[in-house]
Amino acid sequence: MARQDRPALAIDIGGSKLAAAVVDSGGRILVSAKVPTPHQRGLSADGLWRTVVGLVRGVASGADGEFAGIGVGCGGPMRWPDGVVSPLNIAAWREFPLRDRLRDEFAGLPVRAHNDAVCLAVGEHWRGAGRGASYVLGMVVSTGVGGGLVLGGRLVDGISGNAGHIGHIVVDPDGPDCACGGRGCVEAIASGPRITAWARENGWRSPPRAGARELAGDAARGEPVATQALERAGRALGIAIASATHLLDLEVVAVGGGLAQAGPLLFDPLADAFHRHARMAYARGVRVVPAALGQEAGLVGAAALVLAGRRYWSAD
Repeated sequence: MARQDRPALAIDIGGSKLAAAVVDSGGRILVSAKVPTPHQRGLSADGLWRTVVGLVRGVASGADGEFAGIGVGCGGPMRWPDGVVSPLNIAAWREFPLRDRLRDEFAGLPVRAHNDAVCLAVGEHWRGAGRGASYVLGMVVSTGVGGGLVLGGRLVDGISGNAGHIGHIVVDPDGPDCACGGRGCVEAIASGPRITAWARENGWRSPPRAGARELAGDAARGEPVATQALERAGRALGIAIASATHLLDLEVVAVGGGLAQAGPLLFDPLADAFHRHARMAYARGVRVVPAALGQEAGLVGAAALVLAGRRYWSAD
């Protein structure tokens, strides 16, 4: 079998879960598995690495034949294209040489690594909501807010691999401090932890470990503070998307990540804010939609780094 016809191994590394899959050349997931990301006290870099390797080898053993390569999406920061990672939400890895370790572990297979939000954008352009469009922004709204850009039908990396990082567009100059050191970034308002923190400060009563999922559940039941928290996040996202659309003349914005599962509770205020701020005629036609691939978008996009590299990989 020609290498381009072989499936790829795909890995998605985030602060909440680790996922791996075998993905064929049509973007179909043949075998997959996921586990919660370990965060126990004293966890070493190699301990986390062994969890990742075990997950990948498990899905690989469930597929027949050889692989075209390995694509991996990981939370940032990342030194791209070297794939040296220091994920903000994974304390065990600081300056961890993920790409080199995968090359050593799976000798003979090419390895391509990118930011997990970029992989979502790639997956949605390749096989999801942006399929057939040439100008697409993909967004992750989860523990953080990130994104990736496809312009003219090809992934745009930027000088450091961070093009499309919409999470640090400023939507409220007088808003809350952001972890990046700035103020009023969309991530400081619309990320899962920031939404739940705001809700607690404003009277949301919840168990100590409750997060954005529980908040969305309360909002669905009509709890007023939870509803206001999602409305506030949706407005911030809508303003950010309007700004990005004016700048980039987009066709599609695909919004994924765990918080996107809140559905209309998030997307209705997002759409309202977008339409109030996207005033130029060319910006009004953009489609802002949930990620069609759902929680699998990052895995499909990671595989596309290998299987459709002419469009999505420029670093080799």
